[in-house]
Amino acid sequence: MASAAQDLLLGKIVAILENEASSIAGVRDKVDDIQQELVSMKAFLMDAEGKKAQTEGGETWVTSVRDSVYDVEDIIDEFTYRIYEQESGVRVARCLYQTFYIPKNLWYRRQIAKKLDKIKGTIKAISERNQTYGVSVVTALEGTSTSHDHIQKWMRNQAEASLFTNEDELVGIEAPKKELMEYIVNGQQSQTIVSVVGMGGSGKTTLVAKIFNNDTVKRHFDCYAWVAVSQTYVIEDLFRSLIKQFHEARKEEIPRDINIMSFGELVKILVNYLNSKRYLVVLDDVWDINLWSQIRVSLQDRQLGSRVVLTTRNNDIASYAFGVASHVHHIQHLGKKDTWELFCKKTFSTHPNKSCPLELEPYARALVGKCNGLPLAIVALGGLMSSKESSSEWSNVCNSLNWHLTNDPLLGYMKSILLLSFNDLSYRLKQCFLHCSLFPEDYLMRRKRLIRLWIAEGFVEHVKGVTPEVVADGYLLELCFRSMLQVVERNEAGRPKKCKMHDVMRELALSTSEKEKFCAVYDGKDEAIEARRLSIQSEGEIKSNTGISQLRSILVFVKETTLPSDCKFLRVLDLENVSITKLPDDLGYLFNLRYLNLRRTQIMELPKSIGKLRNLQTLDIRESKIEELPKGIAKLLSLRHLIIYRYTGDYLGFRYVKGTSVPVDVSKMNKLQVLACVEAEGDTIRQVGCMTQLVRIGITNVKESDEMHLCDSIQKLQLLHYLFLMASDEEEILRTNAICSPPPLLQVVILVGRLENVPLWFHSLQSVTTLYLHWSKLEEDLVPHIEALPNLGYLTLINAYVGKQLYFRRGFVKLKWLQMYNHPLLTEITIENGVMPNLNHLHVESCMSLKTLPLGLEFLTNLQKLILVTVPGKIIMPIRKGAVNRPKVQHIPEILHFFDISSQRFYERLS
Repeated sequence: MASAAQDLLLGKIVAILENEASSIAGVRDKVDDIQQELVSMKAFLMDAEGKKAQTEGGETWVTSVRDSVYDVEDIIDEFTYRIYEQESGVRVARCLYQTFYIPKNLWYRRQIAKKLDKIKGTIKAISERNQTYGVSVVTALEGTSTSHDHIQKWMRNQAEASLFTNEDELVGIEAPKKELMEYIVNGQQSQTIVSVVGMGGSGKTTLVAKIFNNDTVKRHFDCYAWVAVSQTYVIEDLFRSLIKQFHEARKEEIPRDINIMSFGELVKILVNYLNSKRYLVVLDDVWDINLWSQIRVSLQDRQLGSRVVLTTRNNDIASYAFGVASHVHHIQHLGKKDTWELFCKKTFSTHPNKSCPLELEPYARALVGKCNGLPLAIVALGGLMSSKESSSEWSNVCNSLNWHLTNDPLLGYMKSILLLSFNDLSYRLKQCFLHCSLFPEDYLMRRKRLIRLWIAEGFVEHVKGVTPEVVADGYLLELCFRSMLQVVERNEAGRPKKCKMHDVMRELALSTSEKEKFCAVYDGKDEAIEARRLSIQSEGEIKSNTGISQLRSILVFVKETTLPSDCKFLRVLDLENVSITKLPDDLGYLFNLRYLNLRRTQIMELPKSIGKLRNLQTLDIRESKIEELPKGIAKLLSLRHLIIYRYTGDYLGFRYVKGTSVPVDVSKMNKLQVLACVEAEGDTIRQVGCMTQLVRIGITNVKESDEMHLCDSIQKLQLLHYLFLMASDEEEILRTNAICSPPPLLQVVILVGRLENVPLWFHSLQSVTTLYLHWSKLEEDLVPHIEALPNLGYLTLINAYVGKQLYFRRGFVKLKWLQMYNHPLLTEITIENGVMPNLNHLHVESCMSLKTLPLGLEFLTNLQKLILVTVPGKIIMPIRKGAVNRPKVQHIPEILHFFDISSQRFYERLS
C-alpha cells in the first residue's frame, strides 16, 4: 500500500502546483523537485506492491517507505492548511492586512521553504536507502516468488487431492452436483463451456472433482483430462498435461519427445487426437480469460458433445463470450444446517456421533457464524479447534479470531488462498477493498455511499472523458465480479445496490489494514491510534493522542459518541445515524474535508462556516432535521453531490417527501452531479438549467406557473439519468407538456402531483427503466402510452388513475415489477396473454373496489411473488386452496395477503 499512499501524495502536490500557485510563489521550484523525486520512486514502490514482500527484511523496508510517505503527506497537508489559514483566518480590512501582515507573510514563506526542504530531504533519504539497500530489497522481493510458487503448488496438490476425497466427508454437495451434471451429460452435440464461479474456498474444485470422477460422466466421454491452471501458467505445459492425461485415461502410449515439442507441434497432436472424440476437459482455477483464446485452438468443436469445465473466482471470466454454447453456475455457500454438520465433522471427529459438547456449543455457533457457509473457512477453523478442549481455549479464539488468522499456522493456508484474490488486485482496488473493512461485520454497504467515499479518499484514478463516479462504479463492479464483495441487493437496472464483505475476508482485510496503518476499528479500548482512517464501533470518548491528529477519515457506527478533537486534516466525516444535534462552529476549518454525511442525524442547522469547505464534494443531510441551507453553501464550488431531502413516513400520502430550501445563487455550484431535492423558490428552477453536469435532480414545490422554466431547464440537462418532480400541493397541476425532447439518458422518472393528461413526451422515454406516478389522478388511460417502452422494468402507480378499469393489452416486454396502490375507484385489472412475460413481482394495495383479482394471472408464468394488501376479502376467497380459481395462481411460489383487524396488521401465506 506504500505505492498507493505515494500516488495520493503525488496528486496532492500536483493540486498544489495547479491551485495554490499564488500562495507558493517563490518556492514553486522546491515543490517541483519533490514531485520529480516521488515520480522516480513510484515505479519501484508499485513493483514492491505487486511482489508483496514476505521476507522480514523486504517487509521492513517497504514499511519504512510507507511510513515516510505518510510523514510527507502530513507535511504537505500542514503546508496547505497554513496557506488556507492565512487566506481565510484574517478578519481585518484589506488595507490593514497589507500594512501589518506582509512581514508575517514573508516569515511564513520562509517557514514554508524550510518545510519543503525537509520534505525534499526526507524523500531523498528514501531514494538513497533504495540505492543503498536496493540489491537486498530486490532479493527479498524476488524471494517472495518462492513463497508464491509454494502456495500455488500446494493449491495444485489440494486440487488433485479433491479427486480422491471420499463422498461421506462432504456435505451439501448433492443438489449442485446433480444440477451441474445435467449440463455436462445432457446430450447437446455442440461444444459447451460450463463455468463454475465463486469466491476462494467456496468448494468449486471439490464440486467439479466429484463430477469429474463420476462413473456415469466418464462413460459418457471418450477421453478426459484435468488441468490445474492457477495464476501463472505456461500454455505449452498445459498442452503437455492434456496430451498425457488423454493418453493415460485410455491406457495409450504417450507420444515421445513431448517435453521438447513446440507450441505448434503440441497443438497438432491435440487437434488430430481429438478429431473424432467426445472429450471432457476441466480447467481448474482460471485467473485470466486470455487462457481460452490460447487453448481453444486445440479444443475444437466437432459437434460431438464435448465439454470444457472451468472454475474461477472472477465473474467476468465466467460470463465471457466464448464463441460457443456456455453456462454459468454460481457456487452457493452452505446453509446453516450443512455448515454446522461440516464443522462438527471436522472438529469433533473423535466425539460420539461427531457431536458438539453442550458447554462448547455457544462458542462453536459463534465461530460457525463467522464462516458464513464458506467451506474452506469451516474446515480450517474446524481443524484449529479440534485440538482445543476447554471453554477458555474456545473463548480465547472467539475473542481474537483476527489475531489467529494472522499468526496461527493452522490457518495459514486458508489465509494464503483467500489473499491470492487480494494480491491479484491493482493497488487502487486494494485500497477500495480494504476501505470496506471500516464497515461493521455484516453491514450492508450502499453502492453510492462507497463510490462517494472512494472519490473523497482519493482512491479513484483520473480518466480523461470519464467522471470519477463512473470510474469508481467500475471498481465496485470488479470487486463484485472477483467475488471479493457479495451483492445482496440490486437496483432496477440490475446493478449492485447493496454489498457486504464475507466475515472471514473482512477479518483478513482488517489485519492487513492495521498492519499497513491504512485503517483501524475503535472498539472502546484505550489504545493509541496509528491508522489514517478510524471506524468508531463502540460508544465512549476517544482520548486525544498523537495518532488522532493524523486521521484523514472518521466513520461512526454507534448512536452516541464523542468525536476526537484536533483532526484538522480530515477528508471524510461520516456520522450517518448518529444522535448528534449540533456540529462544531469551527467545522469550516476542516479545509481538507471532501465528504460530510449527516444522514438521519438530529442536526437542525449547518454552521455558517460550512461555506469555507472549498474542497467538499459530498454533503448528505437527507432525513436530518435541516430544512434550510445557509447562504454560504453556494461557495462550495467543488460540490458534486448535494442530497437534502426528508421522508415524511406517509408513503401513500401526497407529501411523502420534502425538499430543502437553497440559496438564490445555487447555480454557482456547476460541478454538481446530484441535487435532490430542492424546493422550487424564486429563480431556483431556471438556475437548475445552468447546472448541466447534473445526472440526478429532484425538485419539490413546483407550481403550474413554473412550466416553461421547468421544461426548458430539464431539456438542457442532457446528462440527466434521474428526474423527480413534485407539485406544491395535491390540487396543483404538474405541467410538463412543454418538454419536446426529454434528456436522452433518462432512466428513472418520478412525478408526484396531478396530471391533466399523460405527458406527450412519455412515448420517447426509450432508456427509462423505472416509472413512478404518485397522486397523478389521471382520467386518461395511461397504459397505451407506455406499453411500448422498450426498457421499462419497474412501474409504480399510487393514486395515479381515477378510472374503473386498467387493461394491459400488449407490450411491457421487460416489465419485472408492477405495483398499484391506493386506487379507490378501480374495479378491474386485466392482463392479456403474452403481455409482461417477464413480470416477477405484482403488488396490489388499497384498491377496495376491486371485484376480482387481476384477470390473466395464469398467463404470468414467471411471476414469483404476489402481494395483496388491504383488498376486499371476496377476491381472496376464490384463490384459497381448493377454491375455484386456485389453479390460476398455483404456479406462483409466494402469495401473501395482508389485512387489518382493530388497527393491527396481520398477514397470511396463501401459496
